Amino acid sequence: FFGPDAPGRRAIDPSGRAFKQMTKALAPEVREFNLAGQSADTAVGQRLAKMSIAAWLDSVDASPVLRARLRAFRGFFLADPEDLSMLPLVEQFAEWGTPGRDRMYRLRDGNDRLATTMARRLRGTLRLKTIVRALTQDAGGVRVTVEDKDGTRSEIEARFFVCAMPATTARAVRFAPQLPDQQARAIGSLRYGCATRLLMQFEHRFWRRTGRPSAFGTDLPIGAVWDGNEQQPGPAILSFLAGGRASAELRELLEAEGEQGIVERLRWLGEPGRPIASRTVVWDSDPWVGGGYAYFDPSFDPQLRPWLARPFGRIVFAGEHTSVKWQGYMNGAVESGIRAAAEIGALAKQA
Repeated sequence: FFGPDAPGRRAIDPSGRAFKQMTKALAPEVREFNLAGQSADTAVGQRLAKMSIAAWLDSVDASPVLRARLRAFRGFFLADPEDLSMLPLVEQFAEWGTPGRDRMYRLRDGNDRLATTMARRLRGTLRLKTIVRALTQDAGGVRVTVEDKDGTRSEIEARFFVCAMPATTARAVRFAPQLPDQQARAIGSLRYGCATRLLMQFEHRFWRRTGRPSAFGTDLPIGAVWDGNEQQPGPAILSFLAGGRASAELRELLEAEGEQGIVERLRWLGEPGRPIASRTVVWDSDPWVGGGYAYFDPSFDPQLRPWLARPFGRIVFAGEHTSVKWQGYMNGAVESGIRAAAEIGALAKQA
């Protein structure tokens, strides 16, 4: 963590003390949640779900240090303490304990290999730049109304349909018959976090020091920062994820001060040098997602969460937002796809 210490001075804390402070502060809530079987469908779960992190911080008269550390979690949950429910935070600490202790993995040669490899293995034609407009199902199958990039509409017939669209996109699809009320409410009320990704390439890893982590949380507008290609030789890449309100703050900083404004805010890592390349991706502006990934705010009813993944006739649902254990992660997206395949297998045997 990089942020203020008790006297208010900004410094790198590589000891994990920040997470340990959170663990101690959250201990009463975690204990109650464990007593409730870690279930959101309980009085304890309902209370946590309806309370924002900011409200909880006020209720425990939290120190400025703890407030800064929890604001840094917007680089993880993509939501600020004012907007994020206490439930996912308590779930995180109840399920996994103090974060940052597990091993992390990467796909060799980049994450895009996951999609491109699947595409090569598909039988049939992969249709890109095609919009799903309507799903009509009956006892015999599903008719999918799609629109090509030139506006032409056509229909595809299938036995089953996997809806792996984000909830923001699925809201615009017409379902016939209509989705059950609880499922429509779950999809309609799920929020997606604002997220801006910035990649900056430098000639050398000025941030590398013996014993220093390669990833940092911070409450600064630059968001979370980590080494984006630590296994590769040559030019080094710093990856930034500005979530929640930091998404707009980072873009405003880039517009006002350019790359140099970012460089000046990295001097706590060392002498940055000159960036040789950069790229910015604004997930908020992507019309097919409308944000980075899903998060749960205090207005989302946790009893609706299972409905995000519940099959509806011959339509099954997948995507990170439907995963319970890995919501927000690539792991969750992959896991949900495997589950959806298993569900289609079960439905096919019943047909």
